[in-house]
Amino acid sequence: MVMTAIKMHWLRVNGILKNEYLLMKPNNLNEAREMVKQSVDLYNQQRPHSALKYKTPDEIHQAF
Repeated sequence: MVMTAIKMHWLRVNGILKNEYLLMKPNNLNEAREMVKQSVDLYNQQRPHSALKYKTPDEIHQAF
């Protein structure tokens, strides 16, 4: 089975979320949604990415 680039990307994002951000088990679905939202915000706004020359995705997006 050949993995598409999109699937590989989402597997990587899922791994980062699970290993770096979602360290506690949520008590319910609403809490899980909030945890994921906060994690994605941190990932895009505060976490530097080596592929982006250690800038955040938001910094790159705002440059355009």
